[in-house]
Amino acid sequence: MLDTSSHIKNLVALGDFFRNINLLNKKYQSLKQCIEQTEIQNPWFTKENILYSMKVWGETLTNEKIKEWVSSYNLSNQKSKKIGIIIPSNIPLVGLHDLLCVLITNHKAILKTSKEDSYLTAFIVKILCNIDKRYTQQIDIEKENFRDIDCVIATGSDNTGRYFDYYFGKYPNIIRKNRTSIAILNGKESKEELQNLCEDITRYFGLGCRNVSKLFVPKGYDFNLIFNELYLYKEISAHNKFRNNYEYNRTIYLLNKEKFLDNGFMLLKKENTLFPPIATLFYEEYETLEILQKQIQEQKNNIQCVVSKQENHIPFGKTQHPELADYADTIDTLKFLIFAP
Repeated sequence: MLDTSSHIKNLVALGDFFRNINLLNKKYQSLKQCIEQTEIQNPWFTKENILYSMKVWGETLTNEKIKEWVSSYNLSNQKSKKIGIIIPSNIPLVGLHDLLCVLITNHKAILKTSKEDSYLTAFIVKILCNIDKRYTQQIDIEKENFRDIDCVIATGSDNTGRYFDYYFGKYPNIIRKNRTSIAILNGKESKEELQNLCEDITRYFGLGCRNVSKLFVPKGYDFNLIFNELYLYKEISAHNKFRNNYEYNRTIYLLNKEKFLDNGFMLLKKENTLFPPIATLFYEEYETLEILQKQIQEQKNNIQCVVSKQENHIPFGKTQHPELADYADTIDTLKFLIFAP
């Protein structure tokens, strides 16, 4: 069993790997091959987005940040359990945080990957095992259904969430379902803030729960402000799957004679609900921030991030840069793993 200091050292080494990526360097030829295989297996996992995710993890996995993360937990004398982790395939490395939580609490991680994410997850596991061979005894990738597990961490949609509840409800579990992120605008945002917001909207093609998919704007908001900055990200439309979704949704709206705004690759539609389809951004007008806050509170179980200029919200451009203690669905994964029976 590794002690906490060994885990910290190993996670810093993983961060070093991410921080120093150079695909022209022979050291990273296996990563280059993995990226090529992954892009074929899952076209949503583009080279750019894989490398972006690794860059963010490189910024996160530093000695200082890891020590700060674990400093408020008692990680000693942990009895090892077998933790099943079901990893979705919406964005690259989406299951890495759960894996690191399991490792640093000295449990055994049994991973179940999507068929669209076998190469990338396996590659990260291999890197960890190269850093410290003891991880070969602490990480397994399960190709079939889970067998002999003590707890489950599963992430998916509302539909798969019901499946997870049915099959894994007898285990101590964290089961995550659909969530999305929102932004509150006041019409006075700077050009830079709006550009950063567009990053929050378009990164990973908008497929992550931390992607902004709905805007709350004051009445009379000038949407040219956001469309002008979104146009800087028009290269997203060169991606076939994204473009196909854009054209399909646009056609449906036209056939149904629904009102929407269109900038040639992104649709903007007024809706009271969350969760727009791919290549579509919903918006809703608000009268006062006080009324809006009550509305957001009522929807809190569906919202991952709230982005705005307010101090208690996430700044524009930072949704895809969570810290280690920014737990998905605000459920403290380390606390769960420490105290799960």
